[in-house]
Amino acid sequence: MRPRQERIRPARHVVLALGSNLGDRLAHLEVALRALAATPGLRIEAVSKVVESPARKPEGVDDQAPEYLNAVVTGSTVLEPDDLLAVTAAVELDGGRIRGEGEERWGDRTLDIDVIVVGGVIRSDAHLTLPHPRAAERAFVLDPWLDVEPTAVLPGLGSIAELRERARDRVVDHPVALTWPGRDSGAGTARDSDAEPESRTP
Repeated sequence: MRPRQERIRPARHVVLALGSNLGDRLAHLEVALRALAATPGLRIEAVSKVVESPARKPEGVDDQAPEYLNAVVTGSTVLEPDDLLAVTAAVELDGGRIRGEGEERWGDRTLDIDVIVVGGVIRSDAHLTLPHPRAAERAFVLDPWLDVEPTAVLPGLGSIAELRERARDRVVDHPVALTWPGRDSGAGTARDSDAEPESRTP
């Protein structure tokens, strides 16, 4: 009798955008990074510079609200998009974010994590839209993303470099970089015995 072959799950390239505009913003981002790096099936491969950006509300920029610190994380995952979304929501919850009826749309956040790209997945439903529907116009996503993946392309919308040139919202580089466990720590490794790497092209 032949031994059963384990199913090999391909690892998809993933891009996550992190933001915080309440409390110790840098600490919130670093706690999120550590939690993501420790997630089974998710491998963090690069962390961008940190940028600062004004808070945006449905009606536009809110100069009275605390400014955001933003960063982009890239890596690979064997998790399905819905499972990855559940992971990011749990990390947000641990970071003090309140979801549900008590949360203001586009309100201030101790922690916000957006799933920008998961491989070549294109979908749009009530639960999740991929690629992220507003990533192409947000300099606070595009600018740090460009820092770690200068040749990246947003599926169906063009290169990150071209999109960044068109984005008009203000971002400035923050002087302090994020510290994180690093890919050599062994935490959050997606390419383990049940995973095989996929092309990094989204």
